[in-house]
Amino acid sequence: MNLRTLHDLNPKGKRVLLRVDFNVPTDEQRNITDDTRIKEAVPTIKHLVTKGARVIVMSHMGRPKGKIVDDLRLDKVAERLSSLIAMPVKKVHECIGKSVEKEISKMADGEIVVLENTRFYHGEEMNAKEFTEQVAQLGDVFVSDAFGAVHRAHSTTAGLADFLPSYAGLLLEKEIKVLSSILENPKKPVVLVMGGAKIDTKIGVLKNFLDKGDVFLIGGGLANTFLYAEGYDIGDSLHQADKKEVAREIMLETEKDGDKFVLPCDVIVASEASEVVETVCVPVMDIEGDMKIFDIGHKTVEIFCEHIRKAGTVIWNGPVGLYEYAPFEKGTRMIAEAVADCKGITILGGGDTIDAINKFGIDPARFTHVSTGGGAMLEFLEGKELPGVKVLRTMD
Repeated sequence: MNLRTLHDLNPKGKRVLLRVDFNVPTDEQRNITDDTRIKEAVPTIKHLVTKGARVIVMSHMGRPKGKIVDDLRLDKVAERLSSLIAMPVKKVHECIGKSVEKEISKMADGEIVVLENTRFYHGEEMNAKEFTEQVAQLGDVFVSDAFGAVHRAHSTTAGLADFLPSYAGLLLEKEIKVLSSILENPKKPVVLVMGGAKIDTKIGVLKNFLDKGDVFLIGGGLANTFLYAEGYDIGDSLHQADKKEVAREIMLETEKDGDKFVLPCDVIVASEASEVVETVCVPVMDIEGDMKIFDIGHKTVEIFCEHIRKAGTVIWNGPVGLYEYAPFEKGTRMIAEAVADCKGITILGGGDTIDAINKFGIDPARFTHVSTGGGAMLEFLEGKELPGVKVLRTMD
């Protein structure tokens, strides 16, 4: 896929509207608990600053639905960015309007301004022309580096390309290059590790990889739905009963390839999710009553890790258990270590997956690529054309 990138742009003296994804997790005091997405945008920001651009940073945070929510202001994000790049960062309190225009008019080459949360405006998620035009007036060019948001057709992720020359930032360029190689020419065997709670976001990827993937390792609440579709009693475990037929369809399509689709053969069950609850590892055929599945079992961990060790490519999205609680973290921890030790290409994505490796203290550098976009990564691997990427494609 050919994109217009920063290599095609001389930004000196230009006002660059830079869309990033600084939708980072925070605690009750609004302190940032994981700054991965901010760090990943630093190379693009430094490149633009070094080249003499006037960098106007745009991002959303949370889902304020067009209203001002003080807890979702980007002040803390601007402070963290300033600390990471060791230079001043000016934060303004709006996205559009005279006061913003005034601040930008005072910018010198190499300076940085962070606009307020773009989702404080209804026009953002609607990709409203009037709002998009008002934002576009603030810049000379548009650079998108928000891979985590390019699957949304919003004003600052796609709409701005209708009004300004548009380019992909270094992070977005890297994400597309890595994920495209997985779709076009993956190193075999290809092992997909899919977890998390719901089947909805995974259906497209599973179907798109039926002829590309060699092994599908299914864990988490996702596996519960497949076990339910297989006819197992899953007790009171989290699952999506309405997705029974979809799950059956996917399993039927993989049956001709033997053991391609691997569900847990044993699981960790408990009465509730807590740090002190008693747990039992049981075969899936022995689940009954009000048992709840919270993790994959010991034998399943061994089987999953063996497939991962032999993989040429591993794509992992979603934890295989309720890793947030110590009694149920082992499955996800062991999978994370196995993927980190794999000699093949290893691709991770999804907020919970990244949160898990951070919790376990696993260096992201041990993986080939840690994607900053969960939903965007899944939709790209599903084969969809993402709105925020489509607008950056060259004609050839």
